[in-house]
Amino acid sequence: MESVFFIIILLFSVILHEISHGAMANILGDPTAKNEGRLTLNPISHLDPVGSFFLPLLLIFLKSPFLIGWAKPVPINPHNLLNPKWDTAKIALVGPLSNVAAAIFFGLLTRFLPLPDNLLIIFSVIIFLNFLLGIFNLFPIPPLDGSKILFAFLPSSLNYIRVFMEQFSLFLILFFLILLMKGIIPLFPVVFAVFQMIAGPQAVQSFEVFIR
Repeated sequence: MESVFFIIILLFSVILHEISHGAMANILGDPTAKNEGRLTLNPISHLDPVGSFFLPLLLIFLKSPFLIGWAKPVPINPHNLLNPKWDTAKIALVGPLSNVAAAIFFGLLTRFLPLPDNLLIIFSVIIFLNFLLGIFNLFPIPPLDGSKILFAFLPSSLNYIRVFMEQFSLFLILFFLILLMKGIIPLFPVVFAVFQMIAGPQAVQSFEVFIR
């Protein structure tokens, strides 16, 4: 039951992430996502068989210390953008920022409002997963959003780095996930530290009780 609850919150968190990408693209002159009906909270429009179902279930089956996934990426047409290089970076950045903003919003609610235990648990899961998604996606590894931000800052003379990273993105992301699972990359201590700083120890305790 806890796993299903986790996946439901994860799905809506990644949907928020993708809608933010599409909304920013629309603001910057590319209405592709809007025209294809992707600026909606309807999960059917966003579900990805691998990222929304297979990967989260596999991580649960493997008893992974983290749960991650993604929705179907919103379509972006860089030819519609006034400045494709920097506008692509802006579109990439707004996805993680939307998750961080959601985590901060619910975190402040848990810190300053007297919430019942059930609601506190729900909010704590929302906070943790959105901080995790936001920070995770800022790592500069394709296909994560951080790579698009990194590539915007690379001079043309270093374009071979982008080509290499995109060509071997599957191997890079798998290696990155292995490092995360082994704790070599301290993502989870960072997430918990930010979690506690924003939401307070009561929310952290509720989350720890829930995942036990």
